[in-house]
Amino acid sequence: MGMEEGAGVDKKITIGVCVMEKKVFSAPMGQIMDRLQAFGEFEIIHFGDKVILEDPVESWPICDCLIAFHSSGYPLEKVQAYSSLRKPFLVNDLDPQYLLHDRRKVYEHLEMYGIPVPRYACVNRKVPNQDLDYFVEDEDFVEVKGERFWKPFVEKPVNGDDHSIMIYYPSSAGGGMKELFRKVGNRSSEFHPEVRRVRREGSYIYEEFMPTGGTDVKVYTVGPEYAHAEARKSPVVDGVVMRNPDGKEVRYPVLLTPAEKQMAREVCIAFRQAVCGFDLLRSEGSSYVCDVNGWSFVKNSYKYYDDAACVLRKMFLDAKAPHLSSTVPPILPWKINEPVLSNEGLTRQGSGIIGTFGQSEELRCVIAVIRHGDRTPKQKVKLKVTEEKLLNLMLKYNGGKPRAETKLKSAVELQDLLDATRMLIPRTGPGESDSDAEDLEHADKLRQVKAVLEEGGHFSGIYRKVQLKPLKWEKVTKSDGEGEEERPVEALMVLKYGGVLTHAGRKQAEELGRYFRNNMYPGEGTGLLRLHSTYRHDLKIYSSDEGRVQMSAAAFAKGLLDLEGQLTPILVSLVSKDSSMLDGLDTASTEMEEAKAQLNEIITAGTKLVNDYVSSELPWMIDGAGLPPHADEHLPELIKLAKKVTEQVRLLAKDEEENHTEPSAYDLAPPYDQAKALGKSNIDVGRIAAGLPCGSEGFLLMYARWKKLERDLYNERRDRFDITQIPDVYDSCKYDLLHNSHLDLKGLDELFKIAQLLADGVIPNEYGINPQQKLKIGSKIARRLLGKILIDLRNTREEAMSVAELKNSQDQVSVSLYSSKKEDRYSQPKLYIKSDELKRPTNGENKDEDDDKETKYRLDPKYANVMTPERHVRTRLYFTSESHIHSLMNVLRYCNLDESLQGEESLVCQSALERLCKTKELDYMSYIVLRLFENTEESLEDPERFRIELTCSRGADLSPLEKKDEEAKSLLREHTLPIMGPERLQEVGSCLTLETMEKMIRPFAMPPEDFPPPSIPAGFSGYFSKSAAVLERLVKLWPFNKN
Repeated sequence: MGMEEGAGVDKKITIGVCVMEKKVFSAPMGQIMDRLQAFGEFEIIHFGDKVILEDPVESWPICDCLIAFHSSGYPLEKVQAYSSLRKPFLVNDLDPQYLLHDRRKVYEHLEMYGIPVPRYACVNRKVPNQDLDYFVEDEDFVEVKGERFWKPFVEKPVNGDDHSIMIYYPSSAGGGMKELFRKVGNRSSEFHPEVRRVRREGSYIYEEFMPTGGTDVKVYTVGPEYAHAEARKSPVVDGVVMRNPDGKEVRYPVLLTPAEKQMAREVCIAFRQAVCGFDLLRSEGSSYVCDVNGWSFVKNSYKYYDDAACVLRKMFLDAKAPHLSSTVPPILPWKINEPVLSNEGLTRQGSGIIGTFGQSEELRCVIAVIRHGDRTPKQKVKLKVTEEKLLNLMLKYNGGKPRAETKLKSAVELQDLLDATRMLIPRTGPGESDSDAEDLEHADKLRQVKAVLEEGGHFSGIYRKVQLKPLKWEKVTKSDGEGEEERPVEALMVLKYGGVLTHAGRKQAEELGRYFRNNMYPGEGTGLLRLHSTYRHDLKIYSSDEGRVQMSAAAFAKGLLDLEGQLTPILVSLVSKDSSMLDGLDTASTEMEEAKAQLNEIITAGTKLVNDYVSSELPWMIDGAGLPPHADEHLPELIKLAKKVTEQVRLLAKDEEENHTEPSAYDLAPPYDQAKALGKSNIDVGRIAAGLPCGSEGFLLMYARWKKLERDLYNERRDRFDITQIPDVYDSCKYDLLHNSHLDLKGLDELFKIAQLLADGVIPNEYGINPQQKLKIGSKIARRLLGKILIDLRNTREEAMSVAELKNSQDQVSVSLYSSKKEDRYSQPKLYIKSDELKRPTNGENKDEDDDKETKYRLDPKYANVMTPERHVRTRLYFTSESHIHSLMNVLRYCNLDESLQGEESLVCQSALERLCKTKELDYMSYIVLRLFENTEESLEDPERFRIELTCSRGADLSPLEKKDEEAKSLLREHTLPIMGPERLQEVGSCLTLETMEKMIRPFAMPPEDFPPPSIPAGFSGYFSKSAAVLERLVKLWPFNKN
């Protein structure tokens, strides 16, 4: 019934809707069909289920254009027969719809058209559980035909209609698996901590997990020239679906980059599906297609319904009535008698205007450097080993090289070591044999190694690592009898353990995240953080390599973003590791050794300090400030009390040993306990009621901890104190007072007081005994972090300036973009992709754009019901350890002492300097916050347009350990100390401009051009790997208004 040339417009084009009724009656389909009908050029015929399923195709209605797409129960072959018979114009071709049911074919097809997909491999089984010689599974990776996928990786069934997708996490992040599925009520994923092995009952695709910052992007095409994109919270994070007040999933429209528009066009053409939905992963500045769904419409966007109807109309007219004009009428027919519709379906979540500091000030950036939460004491056991079993183990894992050292971290390696150690421990109990003291000590240390390896019943590489370094060698005859070879005969074994985030540390981090959510973003309430999904809130979280730091970052993110569930998926989705920026003291080790040596002299010299105190107006300017007068006189008392506590713990350990002479329960392969691997979320009440130490530490390990402190603190033979042990004694006292007060150790209170008095002097002075030395050491340790903070601030300023210039210079554009009253009523549908846009280079030539991995993903102002769509708040969180917090603080307060800045005021005001001098300790969860505000009433050239506010908190509040009132008792029952609120580092009303801040910090910061290109550590091509890449664009900022 094709239209003849010259026929009147009265002859309507018929559009057949050959779709299952369930799909026809969906709201988007209804909205779009109603709009098409309103043009008056089309007659729409709905076939209905009865016709489609029961009637022969010869009796089906005849039409010019056909909308037909597969859904469950749809007879695709029958529709193909109809299409061959009547030859209507097809919106979506029928043949390629078979491809969409097989993920392998989808990926092959995408690759054939040069569309980027994640790195992947297929495992094809003919029968369930079929063994395949090309498929290898290890603890932390799978290998398919020689291609290795390190955890975290994704496992997808090859059947496109099976939505059970799994993500497997590395043991270093706590292991486990997350299952993603079609939304059921409020959930879209479930975490299974105990599942570590992949599925084997079918055929699967394995692909690299892409770090996307917790957001997914869905793209909807209507023909190759039009694409609409929306972001939503990824199910990978916590599996809780965000819904608006109407119960609909919250999604935010976003703008596609030119390269992504080209991908949308290519997907459309490759699969010959004009109306097509697909999923984009935006990771590390690149985009990948990970799924193609075929026919899909956007929900709840009236603007999109208008656009889609206009594009489909043009498509139908071009195909069946090319002589008619397809120009969109000036007023759309369905809008003639109605007011302009707002996007009712989109939530106003988080659309408040930021800034309550005089209405002209707006928050632009929040940068926080945060110390990890409460942890168990860090421990180290060193022993020389000559046992054949242990030396063979070393050779097994270092590739048989006699002089190479070995690090054992994985579960398999540590299990091997545990098996060897169990066989080597003498059967007699401690102190029972006639052997000499050295043998006894060796046996005790082996017992300690065994106890540490058995602790928690599961190896998590984050917390236990063993080094074996060969010390002596001898020549032996080769096994084949020809010639000689070298063989190690003695090695040093170093076991590091402890330092695990406690249930209290996890709670502190989550609470602090919640505090930030409610207090750091004026005027936004909790909404600002939901803007994480809108690309208006640009959040990045970095952590050092340490397990306790990573877990603190994940727990903080959980509180900050109001997430639910386990920490492992949050860690993998949202936290980037950057050890070069947040770990390590190697850069300043010589200077720190020097400072410790000078500190030792000051303490052992005794009274030298007191007189200086009186004469100096600024108490922090003298050497060794903060040490108590006559510090050396406290040392004998410290030893005496440490011995008293150690003896009590020894007796408790002896009882434990005597009661456990039966074979160890651990010989029966204990089940994996995730809480122990990741730090528990609550107190083990049972252990405490049974009079056992808190956490997973037994009395044997507790005794080893105190015995080592007592031995290292004072060498009786040489009558020498080691003052570097004072912080460790203090650490252990604090831990036991908080977590093991139920053991009622006598003398622990007094020991804590003396250790605290000394540690408050020793710890700050280990980072330099005077301000000049503190500045030198601080700038070496925090050099890269300071450089990164300056990059963050500069990028924020340049982006804010671009927005301001855009608003000033392009009034017309502003009106058309942001005025909803005149919104695009007369324009063509958005994103008709111009041919010159498609030709733009995308692989490195277009440097401006590729350098910027952050600001190019923006909210689409035409589609978003947000009052200030150009607002962009940047949040950068850096989780690290004590050394970096001290270093950063020392640079901030003493930078004006540098020769190049003589005569400048300190960044920190006098009263704050005095307060910091009295604040000896920067405890767990201490933090430093820089907030950048923009005063939009100042001119763009005025330095006062951008000001910085500095605040800090000294972290955990120790007063409950010192007081004994009711409040203190209730906090101690929870084993958790509260965190001190932030204190200002500037006078109220003063204005520290961004310009001044940059001038003062630049001499100590790594220059942007020195930041190395991203590096991928061997064996980790997943989320942890590319974290260095997130050292954003370093020289140019992408001018997002370029188009």
